[in-house]
Amino acid sequence: MQKFNYHQHTFRCGHADLDMLDEDYILDYIKMGFKKIAFTDHCPQRNEIDKRTNIRMNYSQRSEYLNSIKELQEKYKDKIQIETGYEVEYLPGEEEYLRELKAETDKIILGQHFIYDDHNQLKRFRKEHPYTDSELIQYAEYIDKAMELGIPDIIAHPDFFMRPDGKQFGKIEAKISHMICESSEKYSIPLEINLNNIFNKVYYENKKLAFLPREQQFEKLKNVTYPCKDFWKIATQYKIKVLYGIDVHHKGQITLFHELVQFANILLSEEIVGKLNFIEDFN
Repeated sequence: MQKFNYHQHTFRCGHADLDMLDEDYILDYIKMGFKKIAFTDHCPQRNEIDKRTNIRMNYSQRSEYLNSIKELQEKYKDKIQIETGYEVEYLPGEEEYLRELKAETDKIILGQHFIYDDHNQLKRFRKEHPYTDSELIQYAEYIDKAMELGIPDIIAHPDFFMRPDGKQFGKIEAKISHMICESSEKYSIPLEINLNNIFNKVYYENKKLAFLPREQQFEKLKNVTYPCKDFWKIATQYKIKVLYGIDVHHKGQITLFHELVQFANILLSEEIVGKLNFIEDFN
C-alpha cells in the first residue's frame, strides 16, 4: 500500500478544517505509517485572478506557510519526510509566477479548476456549469501546456472535468482523456487517482464524518463523478505513472486512507486498477 501522499491542504485555503493545524495532519500520517508527504495547499495569487473567497491562502500567508512546514520538517525528521509544495492552476500569462512557486518548493501539483473563456474571463469547472466541447479541449490543452513547460510534478484529479453531477462520458470526454494521457506519457508526469470526492460523498455529511452502514456507503459511491472509470480505462492504454492522492481537507481523511483506496478500486474495477502502473515513490 502506498506510504506517501502529495496532496495535502491546510486551514489557510479557507475551505479545509479551521481547527486542524499543520502538525495535527503530520501526527495522523505518522500514526498511519506514512513515510513521506508534501503539503500542497492551494497557491496564493500574486495577481488576483480567482476572486472567490475561501479558496486559497492570501499572498501574505505565503512565507508563514513555508516556514511552518520547514519547522515540522526539523521536528519530525526522524519519523517522516515532509516536503513543501503548492497546488496550482495553469493560466496563460502566469508562467513566470508558476516557475517562481516551483523554485521555492519541493512539489507542484496541477489541479486545473478553471480556464479562460472566449471573453478572457475565468470559467470555473463547477458541478452546475455546462461546458462546450471547445472549452473541454482547452482544459486538456492547459494541462498539456503546463507539462510542456515543466511546471507540475503531478497532475491532480485529471478527470475533474467529470465533476458536474449526472455528466455523461461521451466522444469529447474520451478525446480529452486521450489528450491528457498522451501528454502524461510524453512528459513522464504522473496522474493522480483523487480520493477526495469519494470521501465527500461516502463519509462526509453536514461538515462532519458520518460512518454509515456499508450498503448505504455503496449507494453513495454511485454519486462519485471522479475518479471516473471511463477515464482510467483509457489511461490503461498508455505507459503512464499513477498514484493515489488523498486531497486532505478534513480531520479523519488520512486515517481513512485504506478504505478510500478500496472504494476507488471498486469504483474503477479490479481489471482497470490491475493494468495501471502505480509508482512506489519519486523525488
